[in-house]
Amino acid sequence: MTGFFRDGFCKAPENDSGNHSVAGVVTDQFLDFTASQGNDLRKAAGLKDGQKWCLCAHRWKEAFMARKSETDPVVPRVRLDATHQRALDEVDFKQLKMFAAEQEAKSGGNAPEPSSHPESLAKPSKEIGGVEADTDKRESGHYSRFR
Repeated sequence: MTGFFRDGFCKAPENDSGNHSVAGVVTDQFLDFTASQGNDLRKAAGLKDGQKWCLCAHRWKEAFMARKSETDPVVPRVRLDATHQRALDEVDFKQLKMFAAEQEAKSGGNAPEPSSHPESLAKPSKEIGGVEADTDKRESGHYSRFR
C-alpha cells in the first residue's frame, strides 16, 4: 500500500504542504511538463507513462491551465475514487471530472459530489485501495501509488 497513509488513497492532511491529493495517471507529456517546472518525477520517483501517482493539486491545475485542447495529454487523467477532497482547495470539481480516468468517464463520472464523503471525492474502491497487499512492481512498470 502506498499514498501518504499507505491506505491506497491520495489523502492529504493539513501537514502535507504539497497537497498531494489528486490521484492521477501520469503521461509522458505531463512528466515533461512537471520536469520543465523543476520537479522531474522520472528521476525523483522513477515514474513512467501510465503510472498512478498522488499529484500536487497545484501542479495538476498548472497542467490543466497549460492544456491546448480538452483532450491534451499534458493533463493527467484523474481517479476520482482515490482523490482527496482537499484537491478542491486548488481545483474545481468540474475540472477534475473533465479529466476523469477512462473507467469513471465510461460510467458517466458517477463519483458523488465532494460533500457526500468526508475524506475523498468518492467511496473507497477495491480496485484502487484493495484489501490485499500488493508488491512493488516498479520493474514491470505497473507500480501503483494508490495501492
